Amino acid sequence: MPPRPRRRVAPIPTHTMTTRAQAGKFLPNPKYADNLTATVADTTISPIPRSVRSALQDPCWLSAMQVEYRALMENATWRLVPRPPGVNVVTGKWLFRHKFKADGSLERYKARWVLRGFSQRPGVDFDETFSPVVKAATIRVVLTIAATRN
Repeated sequence: MPPRPRRRVAPIPTHTMTTRAQAGKFLPNPKYADNLTATVADTTISPIPRSVRSALQDPCWLSAMQVEYRALMENATWRLVPRPPGVNVVTGKWLFRHKFKADGSLERYKARWVLRGFSQRPGVDFDETFSPVVKAATIRVVLTIAATRN
């Protein structure tokens, strides 16, 4: 019978080094502090709203919401239809973000209307999904192959 392999036991750490989390320090690492030039705490930037009601009272966020709504309408993102019996109503919500430039200054306020599609059932609440996603490199490869083969 061959000898049994020995189990390796992890050594007990004998060093005194602690991580920032172990020390209870959850602040940004000072090593990267020069990259944190975003002025979120600045008083000139409207804070991210916690509700739609507060966003509607702030002209910056109201404008961002109007831009998003206008884009959805121009692109004919959806069409309203009468509700068939036994079908879920898909609700939505607003998401708010600050968009910053590379230098850390505020570029714009971004408001997005997203649907809560987790309650949808295939074949009942929707029929098909299609998301055309293709990389530019893939198109170049296909065109190159087509050109070389005439």
